[in-house]
Amino acid sequence: MKKIENFLKGTVSLKDKLAPSYINFSNPKYVEINGKFYAGLLIVDYYREYSEIIFRNLINSNVNANISIFLEKQDAFKTIKDLTYAIGNTGVDLKFGNNNKEDIDLAAFSYNDAKYIRKEMQINNEDLYYLYTYCVVIAEDEKELQRNLAKLDSVLQASGLVTRRANFRQEQTFGSCLPIMENSKDLKKVTGRNILTQGLVGTYPFISSTLCDENGIFLGSNIYNNSMILVDRFNKNKYKNANMCVFGTSGAGKSFYVKLLILRYRLLGMEQYVIDPEREYNKIAESLDGTLIKLGPNAKTYLNIFDIRKESIEDGQGYLSSKLLKLRGFFSLIFGEMDEEKVAILEEKLIKMYATKGITFDDNSLYQKPEEGQITIISQFKSSDEMPILEDLYQILDDEKDKFFKLKLYPFVYGSLKFFNHHTNVELENKLIIGDIYDLGEENLKYGMYMFTDVFWDKIKKDRNQNKAIYLDEIWRLIGVTSSGFVASFIYKIFKTIRKFGGSAVAITQDVSDLFSLEQGTYGKSILNNCSIKSFFSLEEENILVLEKYANISEKERVEIKSLKRGESLMFIGDDHILARIESSEYEKSLMI
Repeated sequence: MKKIENFLKGTVSLKDKLAPSYINFSNPKYVEINGKFYAGLLIVDYYREYSEIIFRNLINSNVNANISIFLEKQDAFKTIKDLTYAIGNTGVDLKFGNNNKEDIDLAAFSYNDAKYIRKEMQINNEDLYYLYTYCVVIAEDEKELQRNLAKLDSVLQASGLVTRRANFRQEQTFGSCLPIMENSKDLKKVTGRNILTQGLVGTYPFISSTLCDENGIFLGSNIYNNSMILVDRFNKNKYKNANMCVFGTSGAGKSFYVKLLILRYRLLGMEQYVIDPEREYNKIAESLDGTLIKLGPNAKTYLNIFDIRKESIEDGQGYLSSKLLKLRGFFSLIFGEMDEEKVAILEEKLIKMYATKGITFDDNSLYQKPEEGQITIISQFKSSDEMPILEDLYQILDDEKDKFFKLKLYPFVYGSLKFFNHHTNVELENKLIIGDIYDLGEENLKYGMYMFTDVFWDKIKKDRNQNKAIYLDEIWRLIGVTSSGFVASFIYKIFKTIRKFGGSAVAITQDVSDLFSLEQGTYGKSILNNCSIKSFFSLEEENILVLEKYANISEKERVEIKSLKRGESLMFIGDDHILARIESSEYEKSLMI
């Protein structure tokens, strides 16, 4: 037994591990512990009445400090007895005393307050508490300590809180701010102030303007108080949908922010699909083993707009019917706005074209028939090679009657855009797919964007129980004035219905004014309203004015958006408006840039 005791004497206990190597209490103005400096502030008085949370500005300040709030419930019977005695004595002084006395007004205030407290306790069953509040500021050196003390002192004074430096009481203040529930008797004499039950609401400390969703990913920190912002945009109980919009001028940091989202959600195994008009996501596709699909004259990867995929069927519609509706949007980009006659003619030709491949309105026609003598248990869905291409449509068109359509289609079949006239030859099963359309050129980007949107929308619908996201960079090209009503309606439909498929649509643009240019901003406004999370990076004055018209931003927030630095964003997350600083590690940067 003695051997065991001797052995234990030589071991390091938990107490030894927690204890600092040295503590210096010799200076009356601060405490020094392990090279750090600590100084206390005592809150000794408050406004008589508050219309908001008392400690809001204190908790939202970015000063490194510990805060302790103590509440001690008082004995109701004894309190009412003492109040009655004080009311009687003060009433006599007010009635028979000299009205010219200097403290007569203070006595009148005390008399009325005492009567009010007694009434609330007797009639409304309120309880009386004593409130004690202490702050300990932490710094690396004495200069920083004094600077932070002055800053916190000014914040408290501006909130109507009277403070006093805890000189010669630094040890007690430090101890009272430790998580050991110790309220020093020496400090209680100075800081105690009474408060009724209804007033306790004003002392609620957990009111920082930040977010910390349980299963959220880290987006950055609150600019005002450096608290972390963790958001789970797929939390259906908290947010109406998982959609996002990211607006910001070139170089403001919006693309970096989106790539950071892609990277962090990739770690969770989420399916993500990106339309990339500016070739900004190639590096992250390479780093995360994603699939990169390039469309352009020099690319060797192709997509076929006529593909009908197994997951492409819409609720209440057949395969071919669903496809014809989506093709109407694509061809409205090529042929422009069409009247009902042209739409009917085009649809007739498309039906004939699919019929040449054995595809009709009967959904069974999309499944391969077994060869004679072959036994199959599961029917196979037709592959991309069995689908028509643009040349098949071109050949069906009549030279005279359909001259308009043939002229417009010629570049896509035999001309500069003939890379659209191919069967799909890329793998679409990766959880991260980047659609690179940079080589299409400014005038043709909308065709590539629509094709990728069509493909990715089918992928989104594949499994309702799996979270997934589609990122539409420079979305204004699809819902702006250069687009068409058919296409804009299709994009709006994605934002409106993607929630029921477990998906998230992300709208990204630097041209906010162009986003609201089609049909007086109808589609832009609808998409904005269908985004539970909005991130506004620095914008030009013109775009801020447009945003102010369609989004619920205050005058103060308008000024903040204009003055944001690179990597800073004003975030609307549900009902919370937060100024955030986007943050990442050096390793994350190496994967993205």
